[in-house]
Amino acid sequence: MFDHDTFSKDDRMGDAEFEIFPFMEALKSNLSGIPSGTVIKRIQPSKENFLADESCITYVNGKVVQDMILRLQNVECGEVELQLQWIDLPAAKGV
Repeated sequence: MFDHDTFSKDDRMGDAEFEIFPFMEALKSNLSGIPSGTVIKRIQPSKENFLADESCITYVNGKVVQDMILRLQNVECGEVELQLQWIDLPAAKGV
């Protein structure tokens, strides 16, 4: 993570990692017929992940979404909020 400065060098703000496997697993699930807003999986913070709070993988308006707050590492303190969402991109021409 880096901050973004207009007139000075961007400063390193720390590191964060997350496990994408539960999100990918939710994408592969049969989600037909479940209502929007359904929580598919809850992931609790632990010593094995960088989560600052519970992270939910939710089915929202036909999409799988994961909101998370990650603790920054290699820095005195800090957190970053992320939202993962799968986006299908159209194939490039000629591929």
